[in-house]
Amino acid sequence: MVSRKLRCVVCGRVFYEGQGIKISIAGKDLHFHSKSCALKFFKSLILYIDQKELERAVKATISEYEERLKELEEKSQKKIEAL
Repeated sequence: MVSRKLRCVVCGRVFYEGQGIKISIAGKDLHFHSKSCALKFFKSLILYIDQKELERAVKATISEYEERLKELEEKSQKKIEAL
């Protein structure tokens, strides 16, 4: 089976399908050869987003992760108590 060659949208490096990072967003498939290229892209992308929308998205994301951490802590405490 022949693998497709992809090009990183940030640095232009060519790599084979199955390597790198692929993200589908806004109806487009974005290919990055490394996590550092993906991070560069998203740092730049944030600058184009409306600040009010960005604030809302940041708050929602923080809440999501705080909830996950709280659930993990509760599960951890239950295991300790069970011992």
